[in-house]
Amino acid sequence: MIEELLRDGASYTELSVEQIAHAAGISRSTFYLYFRDKVDVLLRLSGSLKTEGFVIAQAWRPYGPDGGLDGLARTYELILEHYRKHASLLSAINEVATYDPAVRESWTADQDRFICNTVAVLKEEQRAGRTPADIDAELAARIIVQGGGQVIAQQLSGSDRDDAAVARELATGYWYGVYRRSPGASAG
Repeated sequence: MIEELLRDGASYTELSVEQIAHAAGISRSTFYLYFRDKVDVLLRLSGSLKTEGFVIAQAWRPYGPDGGLDGLARTYELILEHYRKHASLLSAINEVATYDPAVRESWTADQDRFICNTVAVLKEEQRAGRTPADIDAELAARIIVQGGGQVIAQQLSGSDRDDAAVARELATGYWYGVYRRSPGASAG
C-alpha cells in the first residue's frame, strides 16, 4: 500500500498518516494502535526489504558450482531485481535516512550485516589460499558493500543501463579487484 502511494509520485515526507491509514483501509486511530508514527512503518518495511536482500547476498560463495565471476554477476542481478521491485520503498528509506537518525541507524546496521558476511567470505577465501592474505578484509568488504550499494541505488534511480550489464561490471570489478582472481582462474 505505501509502495503504491510512493509509485504515484509522492515522497515519503509528503505522505500523511491519514493517507497511509486510508490506503490500508484503517482509521487513523487504528494506525496508532500498531505504529508509533510513519517512520515506524518505514522501519518495519525496510527490515523485510533488507532481510530478503541479505538472503540473496549470503547465498553466494566464490568457490563452488554457483561461485566464480558468473555466480557473483548472477547474485548482483538477483539483488538488483529484488530492489527494483521495491525501488519506491528504497528511495523512501534513502530520503528519510537523510534526516531521521533511527532510519539512518537501522539502515547502517543492515549494511553492517552485509559487511560482516563479506568479511567472513573474504577471510574464508584467504584461509583457503584463493585470495591473497594481504587484503584488508574489513576495508575490502566496506568497499564492496557501500560502493556496490551506491551503484545499485544509482541504477535504480533511473540509469538507462541494463541491470545485467551493471551486475556484470560490479562482479567483474570485485572478482578481479578485491578477490584478486586472475582472468584464467576457475570458480572451483
